[in-house]
Amino acid sequence: MTSAPDPQPDGLRTGPAGAVVISLDAMGGDRGPAAVVAGLAQFAAANSDASFVIHGPQDDLTRMLAKRPALAARCTIRHADGVVTMDDKPSHVMRSGQNTSMWSTIESVRNNEASVAVSCGNTGALMAVSMVRLRKLPGINRPAIACLWPSRNPGGFNLMLDVGADVKADAPDLFQFALMGASYARNGLGIKRPRIGLLNVGTEENKGGAELKAAQDMIAAATETGNFDYIGFVEGGDLPSSRVDVLVTDGFTGNIALKTGEGTAKLIGDFLKEAFNATLLSRFGALLAMGSLRRLRQRIDPRRQNGGVFLGLNGTVVKSHGSADATGVCAAIQLAYALARSGFQERLAARVASAALAGQDAPELGLKNGN
Repeated sequence: MTSAPDPQPDGLRTGPAGAVVISLDAMGGDRGPAAVVAGLAQFAAANSDASFVIHGPQDDLTRMLAKRPALAARCTIRHADGVVTMDDKPSHVMRSGQNTSMWSTIESVRNNEASVAVSCGNTGALMAVSMVRLRKLPGINRPAIACLWPSRNPGGFNLMLDVGADVKADAPDLFQFALMGASYARNGLGIKRPRIGLLNVGTEENKGGAELKAAQDMIAAATETGNFDYIGFVEGGDLPSSRVDVLVTDGFTGNIALKTGEGTAKLIGDFLKEAFNATLLSRFGALLAMGSLRRLRQRIDPRRQNGGVFLGLNGTVVKSHGSADATGVCAAIQLAYALARSGFQERLAARVASAALAGQDAPELGLKNGN
């Protein structure tokens, strides 16, 4: 089936001269507002058609931005005294977090002042605030967090969701994750017809629980109307493979896989450092291999693929890693910018609105348009 081109978005919030407006939480990350402002400066230097609403203590932010006058001219500061720490419970933030930079950041998207929000803060609190202030898209039971995973695919990444928005997911939830993941892959990664895989303990048809088998049937039935390919069950070893573009799983499994991958990458990096520093000869070998090692580091560097996207809400929220440095913050802002420019949120909403019709009368109602 050939799909028509994606419709042009009509809900993109823009600033002066058509600039995309990004709402940015300057507080909450492990490295403080200095890293956020430095990452913002890196991004802004390479993207002139974006402006920013930055949230945090006004005096501190004004002082930091004064050192970067070109950036300051593109920023609007929203004063917020409070900071959501990594130890704060989501319930506490919901009761008394209205004066925090995180809350203010989400409010800018809710009030249509910005297209997308970026925060390095507490994941649980950010999801709670986002769900309450932005609300879920109609028809969505559970939002999901999607992340990029280094892979052998030509684009260098696979997409996995959910990686921790909720530990549970039944068959209809997994089906919605597949639809949202396909939309993200198409509009955010430029994959015209994404390949969807359902993460399981084996690829055999008899493996997995009842909810996985039910989800498989639902996803398989929607491939043509949804404009994606379903390749069936995939295993953990397929996360970095070229067999699949989007891996669908529940948040419990996805979060464990994500943290395991991050820990393994760090372990391998530490082992390599130890090996190359072991002897004089190995140090000489490291010098000879410096170029190859640098390219490897750039390919798997988690800072350069930083940013989990909250899917299923009435607004786009990008969660940066809490320990992100300027490079990591820049990558998260770049992801937010790319999604805003593509009109991703409007297309995702259209996809979800049509999800109940997938495999039935969806072709007549626009699902074939490639949202």
